[in-house]
Amino acid sequence: MTTHHIDVVFESTCTDLPEETAIQRWAHAALQAQSGSLAIKVIDETEMTQINHRFAGKNKATNVLSFPCDDELTMIEESLGDIAICAPVVQREAQEQGKESAAHWAHMTVHGVLHLRGYDHVSVADAEEMEGLEVVILSQLGFPDPYQSGMPGQSDTAITQGAVNE
Repeated sequence: MTTHHIDVVFESTCTDLPEETAIQRWAHAALQAQSGSLAIKVIDETEMTQINHRFAGKNKATNVLSFPCDDELTMIEESLGDIAICAPVVQREAQEQGKESAAHWAHMTVHGVLHLRGYDHVSVADAEEMEGLEVVILSQLGFPDPYQSGMPGQSDTAITQGAVNE
């Protein structure tokens, strides 16, 4: 039996955030048959800028960062890793891209979880595989294709010291 434990921590001052149960549902969908636990922290731009600078060398906030576990101790505990989602960036992107807020939050959650599962978008082939999986999962959740109005492969990726950056 597949078991998931997903902790969601809200440390953002933003309003109109998705409910914890919604974020957990989106993460469960992205985990599919993979067992394990993960933590998702919803934060503001200041903290995301600090994290992005420390782990990816970029002095700006980004929408989502994933930190896959590779420690033997955490693997025994079946931890897949941690995800940081920057609420103001996700909300701003949804508005700028004309997307429903929940659809963009679901996309960023699924995207972060797929990074924890080992997917990335460094090469065009990898991006196509990951984006295709995102589209399928989001469709199963009732959301539209997030790439329909945009160009696939627009991601700004950095994998540095364990951080996977969208």
